[in-house]
Amino acid sequence: MTARPSDKAQQGKVALITGAARGQGRAHALRLAADGADIIAVDLCGQIDSVPYPLAVAEDLATTAELVERTGARIVARQADVRDQAALGAAVQAGLDELGRVDIVVANAGIAPMAAADGWRDVIDVNLTGAYHTIEAALPAMIAQGQGGSIVLISSVAGLAGIGSHDAGAIGYAAAKHGLVGLTRVYANLLAPHSIRVNSVHPAGVDTPMINNDYVRGWLAELTTATGSPPDMGNALPVAVLQPEDIANAVAWLVSDAARYVTGIALPVDAGFVNKR
Repeated sequence: MTARPSDKAQQGKVALITGAARGQGRAHALRLAADGADIIAVDLCGQIDSVPYPLAVAEDLATTAELVERTGARIVARQADVRDQAALGAAVQAGLDELGRVDIVVANAGIAPMAAADGWRDVIDVNLTGAYHTIEAALPAMIAQGQGGSIVLISSVAGLAGIGSHDAGAIGYAAAKHGLVGLTRVYANLLAPHSIRVNSVHPAGVDTPMINNDYVRGWLAELTTATGSPPDMGNALPVAVLQPEDIANAVAWLVSDAARYVTGIALPVDAGFVNKR
């Protein structure tokens, strides 16, 4: 294992990341590890019935762990469902037992059942309640440390604009992502006395398995057929899709000392998507 330079921005800190097996979650883990943080990585690594595209599996989480270790960082990777507060708490405790602390939280776990008729409850439970569970699992240690910290909730442009279809999963997705703004603002006020900052990030479409799959492409095609024209999912800047690293870069800034007085904001990282609306 290679030694890490002492001038890294997050040296000596530990970051908890949910949905860490692939996509944005893996990008957050790798970026923060490169910045010097050790990682507590959590992912369900299993399927949810209402989600019609493949979710991550255990091998994906193992790959994230291997890539993080190549940076010289330590990682504790555990399978847990963010909907299950006890299971998530046990996973976080395993990380605390080995790494000793938690300074950064990236509540990233999310699903996009969209056209699924039975998707409402699952998308609310994963995308919104799961974020609440994640914050609550980390808070006792963060507060007890007495050294502040940073929490970032990964939302979406669908948390800032009324976009979607008349499907239970799509409406639930937008509702959950809007709900993360409420969590951000409440916790930013509640945790300010502890110098713990809370912000949300709102990406446009990102090239991850949650978006880049046959199901979502089919859903968009059905919307086009139903309305006679494709939905306006375009960005203002001439880029069709963002990369996971683009979002990880924004998160890395938010959790750094460079953003030490930034709290309670909803930050679009969207190539101008919201501004077009």
